[in-house]
Amino acid sequence: MAASRFVDTNILLYAISTAPDERAKTSIALEILGRNDLALSVQVLQEFYVQATRPGKADRIRHDQAAALIESWLRFPVQETTVALLLAAMDAREHYRLSFWDAAIIEAARMMGCGQVLSEDLSHGAKYGDIVVVNPFRRSC
Repeated sequence: MAASRFVDTNILLYAISTAPDERAKTSIALEILGRNDLALSVQVLQEFYVQATRPGKADRIRHDQAAALIESWLRFPVQETTVALLLAAMDAREHYRLSFWDAAIIEAARMMGCGQVLSEDLSHGAKYGDIVVVNPFRRSC
């Protein structure tokens, strides 16, 4: 099945959260990751690793746990970090007035042929050309 939805880092982080106040989000994130129509990027996987193993994080995971999770997520198509992605992200940053990292997410999704970016961090319903942001944690979703 072709990827139609691009997953942002926060989905991966909620999937491993043990925080009691994030149980509902954890459940939604796990349901999302059980689907077959997803895509990721190297950037998303890197951000996950850094945040999930960060010293001082209450529910941080060990390196080997993070590595095993990343390996399991490689079942999804993954957009490599390329010069073309860099250039597209720089243009999108200026055009849409996004941070570079958010622009890189949008452009990685575009390169993967996705029509949606699933993210809590970007504005729900925002449109970036042919990409629409969907916050799967909103009650109305």
